[in-house]
Amino acid sequence: MTTRTILFDSPFLLGFDHTRALIDRAAKAAAESYPPYNVEQVGEAAVRISLAVAGFAPDELAITLDGRQLTIAGKRDEAGRGEQAFLHRGIAARGFVRNFVLADGLEVAEAKLEHGLLHVDLVRPEQDREVRRIPITTA
Repeated sequence: MTTRTILFDSPFLLGFDHTRALIDRAAKAAAESYPPYNVEQVGEAAVRISLAVAGFAPDELAITLDGRQLTIAGKRDEAGRGEQAFLHRGIAARGFVRNFVLADGLEVAEAKLEHGLLHVDLVRPEQDREVRRIPITTA
């Protein structure tokens, strides 16, 4: 049995169990390898996720956002493609589900399919920072 120190078990980091769950989910998602993807910084407050989805039609792709989890799925419609005899098959024809955990404040701006790449643009709108004074009551 091995023990490991967990960063979020510190008494100074109360209420961060959700953050630990997000990190675990992100680590699991990073282990997936298909389809390949890029994440790039676009300007000061924008990020673009690009997935290589060659051969998928727009109606075979779905993008959903549940809380902070962005899910991109592709399902091939094999019906109607007929029996094909491949001499070499190097293009993957399987479906996929790829998950991303978004940071607080990131919003999906748009999704665009072009030249076999699915681009999902994320933005972080500027928010006014609010400083609140916490009243102190006496017993």
